[in-house]
Amino acid sequence: MTAIPQTSREVTLIANTEGDLKADYFKLVERSVPEPGPNQILVRNRWFRISISTRLMANKEAQHIKGIPFPPLKPGDTLADGAIGEVVKVGPGVSLRVGSRVMHPLGWREYALVSATQCTTVDDDDVEPAAWLGHGWTAYAALTRAVGVRDGDTVFVTSGAGAIGSMAAQIARLLGAGRVIGSTGSTEKVDWMRTELGYDAVITRDGGDVREQLAKAAPDGIDVIVDMMGGEQLAAAIEQTREGARGVLLGALTAELNPHNATLKAPVEIDTFQLILKGVTLRGFSADEHASEVFPAWLRQVGDWLRRGAIRLPQTRVAGIERATLALEAACAGRLKGVVLVEV
Repeated sequence: MTAIPQTSREVTLIANTEGDLKADYFKLVERSVPEPGPNQILVRNRWFRISISTRLMANKEAQHIKGIPFPPLKPGDTLADGAIGEVVKVGPGVSLRVGSRVMHPLGWREYALVSATQCTTVDDDDVEPAAWLGHGWTAYAALTRAVGVRDGDTVFVTSGAGAIGSMAAQIARLLGAGRVIGSTGSTEKVDWMRTELGYDAVITRDGGDVREQLAKAAPDGIDVIVDMMGGEQLAAAIEQTREGARGVLLGALTAELNPHNATLKAPVEIDTFQLILKGVTLRGFSADEHASEVFPAWLRQVGDWLRRGAIRLPQTRVAGIERATLALEAACAGRLKGVVLVEV
């Protein structure tokens, strides 16, 4: 193991964001590598995840939100997100050994001082970071715990090329879905979504009226909605539901990626008579509330699927912490695919 340096690079917020998120809002700084105290460990990060929720947390009106595990950011704060790294030093009272590999919530820095209680041991000898840091387990939890996919179901996934949607499409098919439809903002992703993710049809932001596109893609109706967008796409999906349809709401990107300002408000006008007459159920869902149960089950299941070649882990990898803010800007602009991981 290499010697521990005296300083570590990390990404901090310069000023709270307004409008589109740009890399210029952030700065790469050097800070002293801290010494672990009681029940603390020092981790050399190897990978960390980039989440578009950072835009919401960096907004000047950001506040603590249940379901988003990161606090609002103030100028000078270091960003945070899921990370995997190696334990290089431990404080008193820590049972983890130096050289252990752990997952924890303090990415966006080369060295992280983490409470031992915040760490999950990564047992895989040949770890696939996208299986651990990606949002496949969120999609898995939503489809197995929140709605349940039945054989032959038609499933509609909004933001279908994103970190959750790219996994939800594949998992739905593996659970028995007969037809899977996705949405995306970029026509450039359509062929990739069909060939790599297995979508039967894809609707796009610039492809015409959303309701007309969805009616054409699902002429017999929709059984399951997996929604990350809210807004017009959710309303159109509800109109196209079949009797007994189930919907799970996992995000509201129409609010988080509002072109004027990230916001917590995601209003949508829906015809509630459609819900009543068809017996449609909608529920909000946070996989974090079921993490102790679902995450280990996900790791076992995805491991089996990967061994059988039944699933892909869509991802965009970025080399170097110095490129992370440009990747964040691109992710918030919808230009990247799957989960975005930075290799430190």
